[in-house]
Amino acid sequence: MKALNLYGKQDVRFEEMPMIELEHDDDVIIRVKTAGICGSDISRFGKIGSYNPGLTWGHEFAGVVTQTGKRVTGIRPGDRVVACPCFPCFSCEYCGRALYSKCTDLRVLGGQRKGAFAEFVSVPAENVVRIPDELGFDEASFVEPSAVVVHGLDQVILKPGFSVAVVGCGTIGQLAVQWSRLYGAGKVYACDTDLHKLNVARCAGADVVFDVTAADFNQRFTTETSGRGVDLIIESSGNAAGIVKAMNLACKGGTVLLLGIPYGEVVFDRTSFEKIIRNELTVRGSWNSLSAPFPGREWGTSLDYMAKGLLKTSLLITHRITLEDAPDIFPELYARNFPFIKVLIEI
Repeated sequence: MKALNLYGKQDVRFEEMPMIELEHDDDVIIRVKTAGICGSDISRFGKIGSYNPGLTWGHEFAGVVTQTGKRVTGIRPGDRVVACPCFPCFSCEYCGRALYSKCTDLRVLGGQRKGAFAEFVSVPAENVVRIPDELGFDEASFVEPSAVVVHGLDQVILKPGFSVAVVGCGTIGQLAVQWSRLYGAGKVYACDTDLHKLNVARCAGADVVFDVTAADFNQRFTTETSGRGVDLIIESSGNAAGIVKAMNLACKGGTVLLLGIPYGEVVFDRTSFEKIIRNELTVRGSWNSLSAPFPGREWGTSLDYMAKGLLKTSLLITHRITLEDAPDIFPELYARNFPFIKVLIEI
């Protein structure tokens, strides 16, 4: 089978691999139809490299079951599915309390187990979730990032009428704009440096968009929010400057939800840090997409809302490529040589 394997920083190869086999009686093999390139994949390509050199990577995908282990029930060949890319140990203190995202030995697809940038992938049956007939594979490949956003919003209070500012309008940020509206936000603001992403955010439901590099950004934001700030900031850029700036956008007593993963040092200036203290902000981190019953309501909820047409994932697809194209595309993505939001690999 064909696969993309990551060997080191900026070293990804399109290779022919032996066909995967069922390793356990409770595993299933899935023929991958569509796989999404996550922002974390781009950072891993450019800055970190593989945990296991030569491992197939990728974790956002949708496909069709082709084979099931002897102990698998309820899933059959031919089923259209997505799969949670996380593998808790189910035996540590946190797993015992169904806090799977906090598992002390959490493993991930494409990190410690062969991933989905391949023609076929194998996962435990308990990770597999069927997709509705009316949902296409392209849309279904967004379930994992959508579940990440839902998991994050479940960690904070978002009441109907609350104001929300999303900082960073990549895939997670765009989905955060839409989910904030679905959760009942009264006004949603979107902040980024990329005008293309801001235009998409407006189409996705943002009331007002801000180019944070504009000279009048602070003045405009202050005017739009009547000098108050907003109830909830969703930081989804993972950019150090964005994380620091988020503290300055919240109202007194507001909440900052950190979804973006920084791949560099985050240093706070005194004024921004004191905003947390003097404004008595709640700063909440959120990691992954898991809850009980595993893999969590985040997955079923995302699929349900997608099937009903309430999430506009098609707006976010900017490019489609093949596995063979990927080694040439990743350096371009890492260098940000062209505007993009979600790049899908069609397999």
